[in-house]
Amino acid sequence: MGDDKDQLTGEARQFQQDFEQVREQIGRVIVGQERVVESVVTAVLCGGNVLLESVPGLGKTELVKALARVLELDFKRIQFTPDLMPADIIGTNIMTQGPDGMYQFEFREGPLFTQLLLADEINRATPKTQAALLETMQEGSVTAAGKTFQLTQPFFVLATQNPIEQEGTYPLPEAQLDRFMFKVSVPFLNRDELNEVVKRTILSTGPEDNKVLDGPRILAMREILQRVVVADPMRDFAVRLVLATHPEAEESGDQVKQFVRWGASPRATQALIRAARVRALACGREHVAFEDVRYYAREVIGHRMLLNYDGQAENLNIGELVDGIVTSLPETV
Repeated sequence: MGDDKDQLTGEARQFQQDFEQVREQIGRVIVGQERVVESVVTAVLCGGNVLLESVPGLGKTELVKALARVLELDFKRIQFTPDLMPADIIGTNIMTQGPDGMYQFEFREGPLFTQLLLADEINRATPKTQAALLETMQEGSVTAAGKTFQLTQPFFVLATQNPIEQEGTYPLPEAQLDRFMFKVSVPFLNRDELNEVVKRTILSTGPEDNKVLDGPRILAMREILQRVVVADPMRDFAVRLVLATHPEAEESGDQVKQFVRWGASPRATQALIRAARVRALACGREHVAFEDVRYYAREVIGHRMLLNYDGQAENLNIGELVDGIVTSLPETV
């Protein structure tokens, strides 16, 4: 028993070092945005997909490209446009002529066959095309031409979207939003950060990032996460936190009952626990604390809630609503 404890302690220490190195290397390219970088790295390490939202020009695409370099993963980018079709993502059957002169169908893989997929401006494509990612994001597989193909692991979808109020955008279906572990809002830079961006990109060549991890190491880190202790009170707190987003649940408060149409799904509970385990190891602990469950609540829960007409009329901020739920929910009952 003691040997297992010592082994986990050593693995946890190495996990913490790797996590910090990944953040540091990405930070050499991306100015500021510490919370955004931390959230993306956390989701990737525990196998989650991430939706990044902001107005154009804040470095979302560059962040994903830097992540691919630091993690040494196969990387492909799809620019989503209104005329993009599912076959442009998944691939298609083409007719080829074999050595014997006979014609046959051959499946040509699309850009979806990679490890890190950047779905750039995903909400500019039609819902039909967006739905082409549903199976892949959940199962890590692709069904095409009557066959199911397993993608090389680790596999992640990191998508960017512009605010839905902008012209030429389609809102993502609820089923697809639920498959994103995190939705991360990328804030605008402050004065010092914007000055640093100009210096790095215009007035100098800027620092380069270096490889820190690779695919096998990421899979090994996931195995370590499975051994992080989640005590019953922490698990129950995550469950009650999700239930508190449902207006019909006894755990919900007055604002949720008045302004929310429906709350977060069971996937939110799973995501809270997975993210909490990464947070615990990143802080040098081998067990999950209440603060770990709370830490990523906004990124996990916000995009899984839907306001009713009253909430929309009041222009209620879902992020602030989630913060209120987190702070008001007692740790134990």
